[in-house]
Amino acid sequence: MMYRPFENNLNLHLSKHQLHRAQWTILYYLFNYGPSTQVEIANYQSVEKPTITRTFARLEELGYVEQIPGKDKREKRMHLTQLGRDLYNKVRVSIDEYEEEILKGISEEQQLEAIRIMEEIRNNIIQ
Repeated sequence: MMYRPFENNLNLHLSKHQLHRAQWTILYYLFNYGPSTQVEIANYQSVEKPTITRTFARLEELGYVEQIPGKDKREKRMHLTQLGRDLYNKVRVSIDEYEEEILKGISEEQQLEAIRIMEEIRNNIIQ
């Protein structure tokens, strides 16, 4: 009941920056966790690698991410370019405003409890 309205509104906010949620999630991950492989990000998002591959290709075309050498020749690690970091910081402002809108009237304590409960539900699902 919440997923679709949230996703639609999030995409509206992201569209102001010519992005969609899948791209934002990758930018978020790379900004917060550093250079990563596509497999690491696919696991984080619980999606198949081909989905990530297409999204990475588009982000690379736009100049937001680039490959860097990994531990061996087969490993492709991606990281944010300066353009990608600048975009992340700009989009983060929009996302923060959206989060404030949807969490209006909910105390920090209630938010933390909701996060804890959702984490428990997620753990129960993936076990």
